[in-house]
Amino acid sequence: MAETTGVTEQEWDAWRSFISMRRQLDLALERQLQRDADISGSDYSVLVSLFEAENKQLRARELGTVLAWEKSRVSHQVSRMEKRGLVERRECDTDARGTWIELTPAGSRAVLGAMREHATTLRDYFFDVLKPEELAVIKSASDRVLDVITPANCDATA
Repeated sequence: MAETTGVTEQEWDAWRSFISMRRQLDLALERQLQRDADISGSDYSVLVSLFEAENKQLRARELGTVLAWEKSRVSHQVSRMEKRGLVERRECDTDARGTWIELTPAGSRAVLGAMREHATTLRDYFFDVLKPEELAVIKSASDRVLDVITPANCDATA
């Protein structure tokens, strides 16, 4: 395969290992959230984004940008969470086209209840497995890849 793709076997091996690790880590984190907090990884992503936002709310468009999700995915996810009382939608007073997504008290309880166990699972499966210098390399490599994918001069909200 390396002959026809321009990618070496060593590069393919590293890529396959990275993808496998990422998938298995995602699966382990998803299972932990379901087991300990009865929420999905997508629920958690939305809840944390809102929890960290000013006034515990974001415009739907901003939430999509923060999560790197398409508008339809945000809408469907928020609808499911709204039915469970974790978030609520409010029309924007200053822009009739805009909608605020706001964290409810139940959503705050859910995210706060999930955070400790989620952090413990991340520590057990990722942080404690790696040496400090390996974490630094992962951080540096991730930042460089992100710089290529989303250059600084690119407006992600446009």
